[in-house]
Parts: sequence; C-alpha cells; structure tokens
Amino acid sequence: MNPNYALYLVTEETAPLEVLLQTVESAVKGGVTIVQLREKQSSGKLFYEKASQLKSLLDKYEVPLIINDRIDVALAVEAAGVHIGQSDMPLPAVRRIVPESMIIGVSVSTVEEAENAVKNGANYLGVGAVFPTNSKSDAKLLPKGMLEAIISKASIPVVAIGGIKIENMNKLQEYQIAGCAIVSGIMKADNPYSAAKIYREAMKEIL
Repeated sequence: MNPNYALYLVTEETAPLEVLLQTVESAVKGGVTIVQLREKQSSGKLFYEKASQLKSLLDKYEVPLIINDRIDVALAVEAAGVHIGQSDMPLPAVRRIVPESMIIGVSVSTVEEAENAVKNGANYLGVGAVFPTNSKSDAKLLPKGMLEAIISKASIPVVAIGGIKIENMNKLQEYQIAGCAIVSGIMKADNPYSAAKIYREAMKEIL
C-alpha cells in the first residue's frame, strides 16, 4: 500500500463516539487522506469500539486508519497501520508482531531517532512539533533547522505535525514533506468539511 499522507488527520480524544464519526466523515469528504485514532486515556474497550467503527467508516472511503500506540487494537480491527512514539514498544519488536503489510509510523524529533526509525523499517516519520501546539501536552518545539536536517537524512515520507494552521502552512513550502498532520484545526473546527477542504487546497502549494 502506498498511502497518501498529504492531509493526515489525528483525532482528538474528548469527542464522543458519535461526534468523532461525524467529524471524521466530514473531514474525509473535505479531503483528509489518512486518519490516526489517538486515545491516551480511553479504556481498551472504548478504544477498540472507536477503532472498529472508525475502520468501518473509513473503509467506505478507502482511507487508511492508523492506530496510535496500541498494537493490539490495530491488529484486532485490522487497521492499515500503527503509529508509535519514542517511549512505546521498540520498532523492531513491533515489526515482529504485525503483518508485513502494516504501515508503521514513528514520531521523531532528532536526526538520530529518524535514522534509527528508517533503519528498523518504519514506513513514515511524524516530525514535530514544527510550531507551538496545545494539542499534545508533552510536545516540544523542534530546534531551528531540525526539520530540514531530518528530511535530508530520511529516505521515507516525512509528515510534519504540531501547531499547523492555515496561516502558517506557507512556512513549510521550503521543505520536502509528504504531508501535514492536523489535530484541532479540523477536529475542533465549526465545520470540519470546510476546514479540511481549505487545508487540502493549501497543501497543494506545499507538495
């Protein structure tokens, strides 16, 4: 599978299941190309339920579902992929567990982390935070020049994440990124369809 990372939606946990499904469907209709379900506080049961229903929804639109952290949930719902951070199960171990076809994304913020992820079989990198963000409490702003340095060393797609808004996306034009990951800009928008459409149009100037 060669997923399109252009407009990568990361879900926001506080949305109830019904609202989550409505928001994601509107966003996909607006141009979202891939969706990551991120749940940090949910019980395993609720995470599975959200993942299962989201998978059914996204299959209708042929949009891949990525599960954050929880490899068991990703396997249980037959998601397209899993996304892991630096404090999660190591990538080589994840590779041994999941099917060869499963996409694995890794969050990185240094060149060393990026090189290790590429060497160990990651399919794409999530790099950030590229701008200040409130969506992730532990997200640290990348030092100046780090995004460029990571891209220059990475032989796999790089998705920029962190504080990306319509008004600052033009600052990413100089970088060879595969896409932008958006959380609150779409999940908390009054009209997720319109927000996704505007982001997707703006991405055309970058890619």
